[in-house]
Amino acid sequence: MTSQELRKKFLSFFIQKGHKQMPSSSLIDVTDPSVLLTTAGMQQFKDYFSGKRDAKRELGNEKITTVQKCFRTSDIDEVGDKDHLTFLEMLGNFCFNGAYWKKEAIGFAFEFFTKELGIKKEDLKVTVFAGDEEVPFDRESHDIWISLGIEENQIAKRGREDNFWGPTGEEGPCGPTTELYLDNSEIWNVVFNEYYKDKKGGLVPLDKKGIDTGMGLERLTRVMQKKETVFETDLFFSLLEILRENHYETTEENKKLERVIVDHIRGSVFLIAEGLAPSNLKEGYILRRVLRRSVRAAMKLNLKDGWYVDLIDEVIKNYSDFWPEIGKDKTNLIAVIEKEVTAFKKALLNGTKELEKKLVRIEGKIFSGVEAFKLYESFGFPQELTKELLEERGFTLDEKGFEKAKKEHQTISKTVIEKKEGGLRENPTDYEIKLHTATHLLHKALREVLGEEVKQMGSDISEKRLRFDFSFGRNLTNEEIAQVEKFVNQKIKEDLKVERIETTYDEAVKMGALGFFKEKYPKNVSVYRISPNGQQADFYSCEICRGPHIQLTSELKSFKIIKQESIGAEVKRIKAKVTE
Repeated sequence: MTSQELRKKFLSFFIQKGHKQMPSSSLIDVTDPSVLLTTAGMQQFKDYFSGKRDAKRELGNEKITTVQKCFRTSDIDEVGDKDHLTFLEMLGNFCFNGAYWKKEAIGFAFEFFTKELGIKKEDLKVTVFAGDEEVPFDRESHDIWISLGIEENQIAKRGREDNFWGPTGEEGPCGPTTELYLDNSEIWNVVFNEYYKDKKGGLVPLDKKGIDTGMGLERLTRVMQKKETVFETDLFFSLLEILRENHYETTEENKKLERVIVDHIRGSVFLIAEGLAPSNLKEGYILRRVLRRSVRAAMKLNLKDGWYVDLIDEVIKNYSDFWPEIGKDKTNLIAVIEKEVTAFKKALLNGTKELEKKLVRIEGKIFSGVEAFKLYESFGFPQELTKELLEERGFTLDEKGFEKAKKEHQTISKTVIEKKEGGLRENPTDYEIKLHTATHLLHKALREVLGEEVKQMGSDISEKRLRFDFSFGRNLTNEEIAQVEKFVNQKIKEDLKVERIETTYDEAVKMGALGFFKEKYPKNVSVYRISPNGQQADFYSCEICRGPHIQLTSELKSFKIIKQESIGAEVKRIKAKVTE
């Protein structure tokens, strides 16, 4: 039975049982600030389980079934073994307000396995919650399984670590679970949401109970196709075949590397298709991390340039029938991944050389956390990458020292960020007028070269130079500095018009103006737009600013970066000047 057939069979079964099929929510969770990505099928339904929203009125049914896109960040470092994945599809059925309870939920699971999939009941193993000081033994579930013909020796009683689920995030619905096992693998988790866990960790009984189940399509497919690993199923095998066209030796170590590549590229395609781009912050950092992990694996296998293009094609081919969004802009998928691959290969080569230099100079086998943090600042090496590189060379990272260095820089960063706006003198010179305009051109050029995750964190104008602080996770390379200077000087040559517009903050945002200090702005603001002949629809730069400016970019003559500094884990500083 193919993975597509299993997905379809699951949905059809629950639709026949009176469930309404709902679409998957986005992988990027915008409803719960305590989580970054969607990790479970029930995440989009938290408010229905808690009673804050009415499922029957809003969804049209209190019984729901979905196939939910999920991304598990806790498993990133484990990917490469036989089973762990980042991206997965979660098959689920849900009910709210007590529409059905344990007897029906367990009965559905038993019927789906034994009748729809043809599994013998003797081959099933189940677990139930054993109970503890807060929540009693789930005797009801135990007895329901017995009534269905499951023998006592097929039932295991387990504690909270195994058979109590939730919540997602800091608080939310949760409860005891019963799990189904086949071939010693956990396949289906049935959660009985009967408590609400508050932020203090307390459990409060819910007025109306709910059912939340989850079964990973990948794991179900492995069992049904009788494969040793998920990577041998039809979900991954064609991807591995493409990789193996590179004719590397299929050693156990290389098998781990190829699993990293196919899992991470598959997950990256789904993340990018939802509009996410690699960055040094939040969800963007997760994407950057998995892409860079796949790049390193590809380099170890000596894959040819552009190795990811055929993999992207195959992911789209395999999934776009059910997930059409991933095939809508293949050009963008390739461009985003190509940009990150190129940047990281350069940073990895330079950073590894720097690491080797440092290793030669140290005594013993402990690598300084401070030095590791410098690698992070300069080359974008996250802690886990440096640790991995060191372990390959027989060294140990001082992780506590790394965290201490990071916290110290974060303290500095916070001080810098709190200043936010700066450099407005009471009687600026003509040169300082010029520098305000150059700051806008610099900001735009940084976003062009490094990506739109770059955000202004502060600025200062003096009689001699401009200082610009911005969010970025590493120092710029010499090539990137040269590119930024080139962008700015090109706009100076183009003699663009600098136009001032007085408007409200809300209207400024609508016209496309950048403004990262909302809490600092009054209701009415000044917007400076730099564009050819002042054309609103074709502006190069548009920012909220209260400083003085020149009228034409050609008045700057030329622009030069004189220094870059790191003033925090995520904050960099550039100092620059223009020709007087």
